[in-house]
Amino acid sequence: MPQEYKDGSVDFLGCKIDLSKRVLIPRPETEFWVRQAIVDLQKIAGEIHVLDIFSGSGCVGIAAAKKNPRAMIDFIDIGKNEIGQIKINLEINVIDKKRVCVIKSNTFENVPHGTVYDAILANPPYIDPERINEVQGSVLDYEPRQALFGGTRGLEVIEKFLKTARNFLKPLGFIYLEFDPSQIGEVEKIIKKNNYSSFEFFKDQFEQWRFAKIIK
Repeated sequence: MPQEYKDGSVDFLGCKIDLSKRVLIPRPETEFWVRQAIVDLQKIAGEIHVLDIFSGSGCVGIAAAKKNPRAMIDFIDIGKNEIGQIKINLEINVIDKKRVCVIKSNTFENVPHGTVYDAILANPPYIDPERINEVQGSVLDYEPRQALFGGTRGLEVIEKFLKTARNFLKPLGFIYLEFDPSQIGEVEKIIKKNNYSSFEFFKDQFEQWRFAKIIK
């Protein structure tokens, strides 16, 4: 069993993230890009509307909420355990219920029509099922597979997400998207195919291409 599950929680940017429902364990490389996203959010004037999609434990949106009291955060995940875990972590971190909305949805299916965000923060499942033999045994044995494997070439969920996400962004709204370093070329093609105005790729703390900032 992963140590994080034995401990029952992890620290994520100063937030206590409970893992009692065995959702995806937050990774340090995710923490790295969320820190950068929070800096960008602080540059937006007034009330900030943020979506944490593929939310899992809720760590991404909770960190954004705690670091910026002007942020209103929606959380989306498809899993029953994940929805329960997000609600537990919102309580633990004393996030005002008026600032958040937790939505059980397959990507944007249950998001109210006309909803738009200043930023969408996305850590989708992106492991290629063909590479299952490369995945650590403890990950396969204990962590939820629907949060790990992203369909064909690991890009199926990313492709579906980027096809629709721009419809839920304000003008000049942005996406932070995590992916596997081997996917950078394919992710670039998907971004261009969906007519986003600009994008930039960044390396994580381990010098691996890990995330993109994409502008509507």
